Amino acid sequence: MSLSSPSIGPGKVVRIHYVLRSETGEVLDSSDASEPLEYLHGAQNIVPGLEQGLLGASTGQKLRVKVPPEGGYGPRAPDAVHAFPRAAFPEGMEVEPGMSLQAEGEDGQSLPVWVLSVEAERVMVDFNHPLAGQTLDFEVTVAGLRDATSEEMAHGHPHGPGGHHHH
Repeated sequence: MSLSSPSIGPGKVVRIHYVLRSETGEVLDSSDASEPLEYLHGAQNIVPGLEQGLLGASTGQKLRVKVPPEGGYGPRAPDAVHAFPRAAFPEGMEVEPGMSLQAEGEDGQSLPVWVLSVEAERVMVDFNHPLAGQTLDFEVTVAGLRDATSEEMAHGHPHGPGGHHHH
């Protein structure tokens, strides 16, 4: 009889080290070498294409996962760039190109936006994620895996070694 090691699937808290590269090989993001990224599989904590690519992997496994835009941050929407009057931003607020802000949608929902440019009278913002339209190239090492607690399942994210964190 052989014992199989646990594998990644829904209800598992997964710890990964990763390097994310662009299609041209430029490093866009990576986990800190000493602290892996921890997520709850099946709870949409990471982009769907990466989550799908990790399904069935086990601790210690190294994978390369290429995620097309549809499985990452979606295709770029050309009509998602908008100009807002500079006066629409709080007085004295530092607004700089590249920064991410939260905007309020028509339904009161919070939406992330990215500042493209700041002019005297207007601010250009993009509702597209900066990685929208790009194929994402992940190199991943599975650093750890455990069953999620019922509290983590209810909250939809891991709580880490210190237990529950208020959010």
